[in-house]
Parts: sequence; C-alpha cells; structure tokens
Amino acid sequence: MTSLLSSAWVRFKTNLRDPLVRRNVALYMGGKLLGLTLVLLAINFFVPTAIHAATGRPAADVPTINAVNTVWTLVAAFLVFGMQVGFVMLEAGFARSRESVNILVEGIADTCICGVLFWAWGFAFMFDNGNGFIGTQGFFLNGMLGSTYQSSGIPVLAFWVFQFAFADTASTITSGAMIGRCGFWGDIVYSIGVTGFIYPIIGHWAWGPDGWLVALNFHDFAGSTVVHSIGGAISLAGAIALGPRLGRVFKRDGGGPPPAHDLIIGAVGGLILWFGWYGFNPGSTLSALDAVGIGRVSFNTTLAACSGGLIALFYSYFRSKGKSWDLGLTVNGFLGGLVAITCPCYWVDPVGAFFIGAVAAIVVALGLDLLEYLRIDDPIGAVPVHLFAGIWGTLSLGLFATGAYSAPTPTGAATSGFVSGLFYGGGASQLVAQLIGSGAVVGATLVVSLIMMFALKAIGILRVSKEGELEGLDLHEHGAVAYPEYALMGLAPSLAGPATHLSGASEESRVLVED
Repeated sequence: MTSLLSSAWVRFKTNLRDPLVRRNVALYMGGKLLGLTLVLLAINFFVPTAIHAATGRPAADVPTINAVNTVWTLVAAFLVFGMQVGFVMLEAGFARSRESVNILVEGIADTCICGVLFWAWGFAFMFDNGNGFIGTQGFFLNGMLGSTYQSSGIPVLAFWVFQFAFADTASTITSGAMIGRCGFWGDIVYSIGVTGFIYPIIGHWAWGPDGWLVALNFHDFAGSTVVHSIGGAISLAGAIALGPRLGRVFKRDGGGPPPAHDLIIGAVGGLILWFGWYGFNPGSTLSALDAVGIGRVSFNTTLAACSGGLIALFYSYFRSKGKSWDLGLTVNGFLGGLVAITCPCYWVDPVGAFFIGAVAAIVVALGLDLLEYLRIDDPIGAVPVHLFAGIWGTLSLGLFATGAYSAPTPTGAATSGFVSGLFYGGGASQLVAQLIGSGAVVGATLVVSLIMMFALKAIGILRVSKEGELEGLDLHEHGAVAYPEYALMGLAPSLAGPATHLSGASEESRVLVED
C-alpha cells in the first residue's frame, strides 16, 4: 500500500511539471464551469416561472415601487462603483511603476467577470431564498425582472446594480496583496472563484433572506465582514500562496517595503475611496426616507475616517526615527477607519464612531508590522486595512451599539429591535454574535481561498515566471508600459527590463526604467 501511494505521488509531481498536463487541467476546469453555466441556462429557460412563484421568492408578485428609494439606491450604487477608480489608483500608486498597467487591466477584468457571474448565479446564491448557507433560486434573475426585492420597494434590477458594486469591491480588494507577481491567467481564474462562489455563498450567511448568521442576530450594516473581511482574507491567502516578490527583503532581515512609485496617485485614490464610501454606508439604508439614519451614518463614516487618519499620522511621526509624517500610513489609517465603521455605522453615536476609527488606525499599523515580521508580502496593506480593520469593526458593534437605533425601513426607521452593545448596557450577547459571525466568515473564507490559491499554484498559473517578474508584469503580460517617456535617450520601451540592458543611459534613466 505504501509503495502504491509513493508511486502515485511521484506521478502527480511529474505531471505537475508537464506544461501540457497543466494546460489540460486548466481546460478541464474551464469545461466544468461552462457546463455549470449551461445547466443554469437550462434552468432559466425551461423551468416555469409559476414554480418559482410558489416557492416564496424574496420579490413580490405585484411590485409596489418606491421611486425615491430606488433613485437613492442607484445613486449610491454609482458612488460605490466609482470606488473602482480609487482602488486602481491606490494600488498602482503604492506599487511599482512596472506593474501599473497590470493593476488597471486586472481591475477592469475583475469588474467584467463579476458583472456576468453575479447576473448568472452570484446574486441568486447570495440574495435569493434557499437555506441558511446558499440561495437556490433566481439564476439569471429568472422571474424577477418586473419585481421588487422583498419589501424594499426597490426593483430587483436596481437592487442588483447596488449589490454588484459591492461584489466588485470585494473582488478588487482580493488583488491588493498579490500585486507584482500574480499571473494574469491566475487572476482570471481566482476572480471566477471569488465573485462566482466564495463571496456570494459565504455572504448569503449574513445577508441572505434566510442566512444562518441572520438567525443568530449577527449584524453587518454595510459590509465590514461580508465585503472587507472576505476580500481581505482571500487577499491574505493569495499572498501566502504566492510568496514574496523577488528581491523583497523584510525589516527583520535588514530591509523594508519597496517605496511607492507615485504617492500622489496613491493618496488621490485613497480620497476617491473615501468619497465613494458615502454611497457604500449611507446607501445601505436602501431608504431615502430614513433621513435621520442617512445623516447619522454619513456623520459616523466621516468621523471614523478622520480619527483613523489623525491617529495614523501621529503614530507614524512618533515611531519614526527621523520624526517624519508618513503619507502612506496616513492614507491606510483613514481607510482602516472607513472599513471599521462600515459594520456599526447605523447603530453607534459620534463618540463610538471616533473611537472605532482611532482603534482601527492602530490595528492597521500593527497589522502592517505583523505581516512584515511574518515575511508576508502585502505591497499596499490590503490585509491590515480590509481584514484586520474589518474584524475590529465587526466586533466593535458589540461594544459601541447605543441601543437607540433599530433598522431602516422603506418609510423611515423601525421602532423595535434595537441593537445594544456591552458599553451601553446591552450585555455581551451582541458581542458574542459578532464574534461567531466574524470568526465563521473569516475562517471559512481563508480555508477555501487557501485551497483555491494553492491549487492554482500547483497547476502553474498563479505566479508568473521569474523572467516575467524581472521583466515586469506590464511588459510581460500586457506588452505595454504605463510611462513610456521613462525610456530616455532614444531607448525603446521594449528595453524596460533589467538595468544591465541600459548601460548607455544615465543613472536616473536606468533607475526609472528598471522600476
């Protein structure tokens, strides 16, 4: 028996080294996905709508559309979608110039993949009825086109646009810690896994009409867990599977993170994200008629970002030997505050919002140090900002919820079911529910994502070759550079590879092209 297992293992390793075998495995996976799509299409076109109508869909048979709430939700959706601009600018600015085009193409491709899959089955998995773990109806929005979503008064198609922007955000977060060494085929395949399966299925637990975490009284108003912790956990799994970039020397080994190639672009991207958050959090009320709730959420979002940014700014000053004010850490500080307040923003008061943002900044700073110590390469700080601050924000609801607010409704705010935290006399029950929800979502996401990432690594499509990484992903994967004017003195952009090819250039031009 032992000899048989040993022989099988040897054959497995030999096959992994064979490019033809890896290609066939990739084609087989693609065929399975195509087959699933055809099955769902068959369900869409051949299962009678009447059958779905009898199974208790979340959409009403006779829609009563609330025009004001619909417009409010769509405007918020457009703001959230605009965060994609902020994400690609932040990532490109904080990364190296030779992977800027790759970041932009990834962001666009992820968005397009997300849109198609969220229409085909992602929305059904996440927001339709089924069981506590997954939705089982509504593939391709079958039977929903003229309906409203539950009792919101918002047409399903408008609600879909809003939730698509959220799903796209989770997908974009995923790439943050994988910048600079992830192959583009790997990005396409893991994007299918994220937006088609991981995000909607696990998200159903907390946001689905019958999710099992909903039954436990777990709350996540706008996605500290569902969007940010899921995206951050997948990003961490990708960074672990990929390993660090070539030449990356960590602080404990006498080095440090490579400098950002354009802090201006990175900081502007961060501010665009802040602006988009005003769709992310207030828009999650789904109700323009809950004016008091929208105002409170907007205020709490702003204050948490401000306290997070200030704490990170001063933290960077006092911990640096040269007493310098760090722009990158300041940006990640206010982003951490925004991520943290996303879960509790409806249920906390200004004092709670201030401390939630302030603590988030410390969580982000210490998280960056932890990854550096563990030799995990995260070029832009995606894991501390989205995963660590997302966990803190989720738990903070169990501490800071005031007990004065319940939930938004299509006509205003609910007058029952108030949420109370430990610091406001609510006991530990809400904190326990938040611990269970955050632990379950993060743990499940991390396990599934590690399996997916290491499988992609095993078949040879997750990480680019050493030669490709040295050449730079922009040239290797996309045949273009973001800054062709960097090739000075008549040097062709195609020479923007190792500096040894640029012996005739000035030192400045060699550094620019090599970067």
